[in-house]
Amino acid sequence: MIFDTSEFVFKVPNVVARARRVLIKPAASYPLPYPVTTSAEMLAAIISSIRRVSDADIILLEGTPDGIPTRPIYQALGYDFPRVLTLDVKDCIFVEVDNPLPKPFAVPTFWVPNVILSSDYLITVAPLKTYNGSGAFTIPNLLSILPTSKYCTTPGGWEELYSLGIDKVLADLYFTLPFDLGIVEAKQKFAVKEEPNEGDVEDYDKVFIGEPYDADREVAETLGLKISYLDLIKSAKVEMQAQA
Repeated sequence: MIFDTSEFVFKVPNVVARARRVLIKPAASYPLPYPVTTSAEMLAAIISSIRRVSDADIILLEGTPDGIPTRPIYQALGYDFPRVLTLDVKDCIFVEVDNPLPKPFAVPTFWVPNVILSSDYLITVAPLKTYNGSGAFTIPNLLSILPTSKYCTTPGGWEELYSLGIDKVLADLYFTLPFDLGIVEAKQKFAVKEEPNEGDVEDYDKVFIGEPYDADREVAETLGLKISYLDLIKSAKVEMQAQA
């Protein structure tokens, strides 16, 4: 679904009322404000909506590719919400999770924080970022959930995963970590240049929301972007339906 930013009021699905733990994955790897990262205003809207229907534990989870602690980043971004636990991926306990695809694209198992598996509802929230005619939205936002100790051979990089084909990795990650909801915060469009925190900003005044694949696909279709990880996910969904 697409909303104008001025008209957007986040309402959690009814299933959240029965949740004991809700995990929110923001885009917060850098101490720089929206549109580089998820805005504190968007997170506040999500959290307040959850609180209207549930007393569930609410967790913010983020990691950084170079292993820099997330606590100073959370503070710089204004992520100071009452009764919300902020976690750093590198401080979590990791478990190995099987990819449910019969034929994984690149990665048969992923090491992930165990707090994800113990959460009842999972939300990924990302700003609208484009890269040379492509884009990265709620599903690529999940990449920084993975522990750098397992996947980064040098500080600041995901060489092991990129060497496998990052779009294949993202498709595998989508099926392995079934997040329930994806939100693309598109009050502005951020066209990234060489560095992840550098680019051109344009007002856009939209919010996209839905299951993560649906949300990302709707953004791509609206902007006319060709995104490989979405094509791979679609092909796997078709194959799984044919085998069902």
